[in-house]
Amino acid sequence: MSTLFQLSLLFFCLVISAFGQAPKRRFEYKLSFKGPHLVQRDNTVPFWEYFGDALAGDEGIRITPSLRSKKGSVWSKNKLENNGWEIEAGLRIAGRGRIGADGMAIWFTENRASAQDDPNTNVVFGAADKWNGLGVFLDSFDNDGQHNNPYIMGVVNNGQVSYDHQSDGSNQHIGGCLRDFRNKPFPVRIKIEYYNNMLTVRVNNGLTNNANDFEICFTAMNVVLPASGYVGISAATGGLADDHDALYLLTHTLHDPTAQTAQISDAEREKFEREFKQYQEELDRAKQQYQQEHPDDRMNQYDDEDGDWFQGQNEKELRQIFDGQNMIHQALREMGRKVDELVGRQEMVISRLNSMPTGQQVGGQPPPPQVGQQQGGQINMQATIQRHEVDRVLNNQNSLLQQLGELKYTIADVQQKAMAIQSQGGQRAGGGALQDPIALHEFKDKMNNVANDVRTLLNRPQGQVQCPSTGGCLSTTFFLIALVVQFVLTIGYMVYRSNRDAQAKKFY
Repeated sequence: MSTLFQLSLLFFCLVISAFGQAPKRRFEYKLSFKGPHLVQRDNTVPFWEYFGDALAGDEGIRITPSLRSKKGSVWSKNKLENNGWEIEAGLRIAGRGRIGADGMAIWFTENRASAQDDPNTNVVFGAADKWNGLGVFLDSFDNDGQHNNPYIMGVVNNGQVSYDHQSDGSNQHIGGCLRDFRNKPFPVRIKIEYYNNMLTVRVNNGLTNNANDFEICFTAMNVVLPASGYVGISAATGGLADDHDALYLLTHTLHDPTAQTAQISDAEREKFEREFKQYQEELDRAKQQYQQEHPDDRMNQYDDEDGDWFQGQNEKELRQIFDGQNMIHQALREMGRKVDELVGRQEMVISRLNSMPTGQQVGGQPPPPQVGQQQGGQINMQATIQRHEVDRVLNNQNSLLQQLGELKYTIADVQQKAMAIQSQGGQRAGGGALQDPIALHEFKDKMNNVANDVRTLLNRPQGQVQCPSTGGCLSTTFFLIALVVQFVLTIGYMVYRSNRDAQAKKFY
């Protein structure tokens, strides 16, 4: 009894595991599109056709612009021929108003629209009515006044029933959910799965960019769809308008996980091996013929050893080290050139200050006469450069010394890092010497020369600038008399102004 129970339990577990396995997914590139570089040079999308008011770009397809009474659609040129499939679409619906119109639709139908169709017949979200297949609608406008829009729903049609716009298809859909899909920060993603006559629609509301953040909108059982059909997206606007964009559409076919994968027969395998050997022999004969016709040319590069085509890890690391050292060497040469320019300018300023004669200003102009200086030449003060010019020169020198000090520390840091890179390169190469010792010695000599130049520049004594001597330019008595006169004039002006204002008020 226990053995029978165990066998029954084992059989039940096997059945559950078989039915619980997820179906195998196969990507169908001819039934999919995704940016970037979506449009070719002739403004076509590979394996797809768009018409109406649709406009394709590098990042997606704008089905309709935000203008009134516009219709557009995009359809696959090939049919989806499989009993199970999964369609994922990334959509963006945006508009300025609080309410949008009309909406968007994702189709799986037995027949497809074309550019030659009459646009007046595309009355169901930019596509034809009485379709045979499935339509998943993103309805933006509330036609029935039930305040249940925006709404996502699925409608199955056998090609005989017209869609009821006045009631928003409330009596025709097989399931739906109330979701606000307008003006979202991220694209709204719709995933439609049809497998074993069960239809499941999942929605990402566009509030997050997580690729796996889906929630079930509705699930319907015993849904019968055509065995093959075209995939499409359409949209339409009415009195209100939104931008309807299809950013991508990815299609996968779903297969039974328990089905055996097709195996290649022995005859086909032998046929493929014979064809491969035949192509290899033809290639060898072509190589020999080319070498006989061009004996002076180098042998075919594909006949070289693998070592010439592939580098090991040590070679790659050494090449990176040498490239880094070359970049450091170029940077140090540039810094050395700038240091030389700074040193030249410093020496030019110091030489001009030292060679300037007494009694002459900077710029070669004679000094103006001092305040209080007698015309008869009784007081002859010693003239020199002005104080603010001396302060400016000293500030420039201090700033230059500070920059040179920072440059010195930077060069020392670079030299330390270069030595560290050199030691690491020696260890990675197996302890051997570097392949280019001459370049390394030149690199070290250049760094030492730059360090010596900076050290010499910092230790060089600066020229002393004598401040001008101050003399008795203005006596105390004259200063007090001028101050009293200024005070008296100020009081008099204030009395005069008050009297004038009082006389002016008599006229009002």
